[in-house]
Amino acid sequence: MSAPAIRARGLEKRFGRAVALRRIDLEIAPGTRLAVLGPNGAGKSTLLRLVAGLARPSAGSLEIAGVVAGKPAARAQIGLIAHATFLYPQLTARENLLFAGRLHGVADPGARADALLEESDLTHVAHRAAGAFSRGMAQRLAIARGLVHDPSVVLLDEPFTGLDRSAAQKLSERLAGLHAAPRTQIVVTHDLGRVAQLADRALLLVAGRIARELRGEELETPALERAWAEVTEGPL
Repeated sequence: MSAPAIRARGLEKRFGRAVALRRIDLEIAPGTRLAVLGPNGAGKSTLLRLVAGLARPSAGSLEIAGVVAGKPAARAQIGLIAHATFLYPQLTARENLLFAGRLHGVADPGARADALLEESDLTHVAHRAAGAFSRGMAQRLAIARGLVHDPSVVLLDEPFTGLDRSAAQKLSERLAGLHAAPRTQIVVTHDLGRVAQLADRALLLVAGRIARELRGEELETPALERAWAEVTEGPL
C-alpha cells in the first residue's frame, strides 16, 4: 500500500506561550480534496506552513508521502499557492514560470512554462509583465507557478481573496482540473459556499484543535453553517 499523502500524529506548533496547533492527528489519502475551515487564529495557515515545510513542529510528527515534512524529498512533493501571489512583477508571465522551473530543477522549463500558460489560458499574455495583470490573471499565474514541478500535494491558502465572481469561477474550474490529475489538495477558505464544490472532506479548526470533521452531505452550505455555529458558538 502507498503511504498517505499526509500523516500527522500529535502535531503541535507553539509560538512562545501561544499554542497555534494542539495535538493534531490527521491522515489524508492521495487524491483527497480537503478544505480547512475555522475562525481567524484557529491555526489554518499554520497547518499549511507546517505541511509545506516552512515551519517546524514544536511536538509530534508530520510526514508527506512517508517522508518527514521539511526534508527536500518532502518539499519536492508540495506546491504552495497563497492569497498573495509572490510573483515577480517586473518579469513576464513566462519568465516567472521559467524562473520557478529552474529553481525546482525541471528538465525542460521552457516547455513546462508554455504548457502551463496554455492550461491557465494565459498564452496570449505570456510576454506581458506580471505586474500589469488583473487579480484573477495573477492568481492563475501563481497557481501555474505552484504546479511547475508537478507536485503531488497542492496547498492553497485563501485563494479566492480579492477575486470577482468571474475570476472566482475560473479559479474553481482550474481547481477541478487539478483534481482530475489527480493531486491531493488542501484548501484553506472562509467561503463556505464553495466547499462542496472544492472538497470531499473538511476539517473545522477552533483554537488549534480539530473541532469537527465533515464529509458528504455535511459539506453542503446549510450543514456547514450549522456545524460552524455549534463549534464556534456564533455565526460566520
